[in-house]
Amino acid sequence: MEKNRNYFVAIGLSVLILVAWQFLYVNPKIEKERIAAEALQAQQAQQAQSQPGATAQQPATGQALPGGTVPGTGENRDQALAKSARVAIDTPAVSGSINLTGARFDDLKLKAYHETVSKQSPIITLFSPAETTDGYFTEIGYVGDAASGSVPGPQTVWTLSGGDKLTPATPVTLTYTNEKGITFNRTISIDDRYMFQVVDSIKNDTAEPVSLSSYGRVTRFNKPTTPSVYVLHEGFIGVIGEHGLQEVGYSKIEDDKAIEPGKATGGWLGITDKYWAAAVVPPQATPYETRFSHFTDGRARYQSDYKSDAITIAPGQSSELKNLVFAGAKEVPVVDNYEAAYSIPNFDKLIDWGWFYFITKPMFKMMDYFYRLFGNFGIAILITTIVVKLLFFPLANKQYSSMANMKKVQPKMEELKKKFGDDRMGLQQAMMQLYKDEKINPLAGCWPILIQIPVFFALYKVIYITIEMRHAPFFGWIHDLSAPDPTTIFNLFGLLPFDAPSFLHLGVWPIIMGITMFVQMRMNPTPPDPTQAMLFTWMPVVFTFMLASFPAGLVIYWAWNNTLSVLQQSIIMKRQGVKIELFDNLKNLFTKKPKPAE
Repeated sequence: MEKNRNYFVAIGLSVLILVAWQFLYVNPKIEKERIAAEALQAQQAQQAQSQPGATAQQPATGQALPGGTVPGTGENRDQALAKSARVAIDTPAVSGSINLTGARFDDLKLKAYHETVSKQSPIITLFSPAETTDGYFTEIGYVGDAASGSVPGPQTVWTLSGGDKLTPATPVTLTYTNEKGITFNRTISIDDRYMFQVVDSIKNDTAEPVSLSSYGRVTRFNKPTTPSVYVLHEGFIGVIGEHGLQEVGYSKIEDDKAIEPGKATGGWLGITDKYWAAAVVPPQATPYETRFSHFTDGRARYQSDYKSDAITIAPGQSSELKNLVFAGAKEVPVVDNYEAAYSIPNFDKLIDWGWFYFITKPMFKMMDYFYRLFGNFGIAILITTIVVKLLFFPLANKQYSSMANMKKVQPKMEELKKKFGDDRMGLQQAMMQLYKDEKINPLAGCWPILIQIPVFFALYKVIYITIEMRHAPFFGWIHDLSAPDPTTIFNLFGLLPFDAPSFLHLGVWPIIMGITMFVQMRMNPTPPDPTQAMLFTWMPVVFTFMLASFPAGLVIYWAWNNTLSVLQQSIIMKRQGVKIELFDNLKNLFTKKPKPAE
C-alpha cells in the first residue's frame, strides 16, 4: 500500500507540474514571443523605410553568388508588383505573376485557402516581392566567370519570347542574351497544383568554353508570428543527398547565422511553415552545396539555397538544366505524387510526420479514406477511433479481463493482508502465488495503455499538422477541427457578452470528454487509500482543463474513445460475473458516509 501511495502521489505531482508549467511558463512565454515577433516586424518595417538599399548576402559557399539588392522600400504589395514587368500565373490552385527582373517567383496566392474559416476572408498569400515587409520569393540563377560575362541573376531583365500567361496548358519562354553572346532560353511550366518546372537551354556562341554554376534560393523576410509547438517543425528543411533529412529551426539559425550540410547529389531544400512550403529541387545528377542562412545586413532575412558544381559548355555547343520549384499547400496526396512522378527523394518528409511516421501517415490515409466516403473529417475521426479500438480489441480484452479477475480475487487478497500483517515479504510471495493459481497477470492491464500512447500521439500529429484538417468542420459550433473548441463555460458558452481569458477557455467538448473520463474511472471501485482516492476524483478535472487548449478533433476522439471503452468494459465485466461499480460509486460520491467508530 505504501508503494501504491507513493506511486500515485508521484503521478499527481507530475500532473500538477505539467499544469503549472503550461500556465505559469509556456503560456506567458508564447505571449512574450508573440509580442517580440510583432516588435521585430515593426522594427524591420522601420528599417526598410529608413534604408532604401542594402546589398544581399551571397547565398552559397565557395564561389560567390550574386545577391542583388534588397531595397526594402516599405511599399505595399500592389505598389511593389507594379514596379516591374510581369507574366501572369493562373491555374486552378494558384494565381500571381513572375517578375521578369530576375525571373523571380515573388507573387503567388493560393486560391483554395483562406486566412480564416470565413470564405469571405482573403485567400492565403504565399509569395510577395522583396520590397515589401513580408517579402518571400524563390529564384533560379547562375554564377559565371570572366569568360561567361554577365549571367542571369537577381537584376537580370528577361524578355518574354513565348506565351503571355502561365497556365497548366500554356508554358512561357523567357530569353536573355549577354554581352558575350551566350543565350539563355528559359521555359517555365506549371501543373494544376503547385509544381513549377524551370528548364534552361544555354547556347555558347562565343569562341571560348564557358563554365557556369546554377543556384537556387528560397528567401523570406519574416517568420511565423505564432510560436510553433514542439510537435511541429517550421523553418529550414531539406533532404540533402546522403546527408539525409535536415531540419533547422529559426532560433537555431539566428544563433548560428549559417549551417552548411555539405556537398551532395540529389535531394531538395526550402523553407516550411505549418501548412505551406517553398522548395527548390536542383538537377539530381549534378553535385551541389547547400546552406541555410540568416542575414542581418540591413534587413533580417532567412535563406535556403544551393549552388551546383560548374558545367562547361564548349564553343558553339548547348547545355540544358532543369530545376523544379514547389510553392504551395502541403497537401498529402499532392506531395506524395510529386515524390513518385519526379523521383524526388523523400519529398513526403516536407510534411512533419514525426518519429511515429509508420503510424502517423497510415492513420492519416485511413482518416482521409473515411473522409472521402462521408465528406466530414469529424465523422472520419469517429470511425477511425472504432477501427483503432477493433485493432486493439484483443489487448483491451486482456486489460479489462485482468481488471475483472483482480476484482474477483479482491476478498482473497484482503484475507492475505490480514494473515500476514506487517510481513511484507510473505505477503508478496503469497499474492504472487495467488496470481499464479488464478492465472492473473497484474501487469496485463498496463501494456495495452502503453501500446496505445504512440497511437494517440500519432492522431494528435495528424490533426495538428495536416492541412486537410485546417478549417475542417464537424457539426454545430465546431468549424475547425484543428483549433480548440471555441466555446467556454465561463461566459455560458456565448450567452454572456464577454470573452473569457484564454486560460479559462473550457468548451463543450472538453467538458464532454471530462465526463466520459469520469464515468470510465468510476467503473472501478474507489481506492481505499485517501491519496489514490483523491487522484481518482480529480484526474478527470485536471485532464479536462489540460485538453481544453487541444484541437477539437483530438478532444472529440478522446471523448468517443472513452465512451467506447466504457461500453467494452461493461460487457467484459458482465461476462466475467463482476459487479459494475459505476452506480454505487456515483451514489457514494454524493452520499456522505458516517465516520467509522474509533
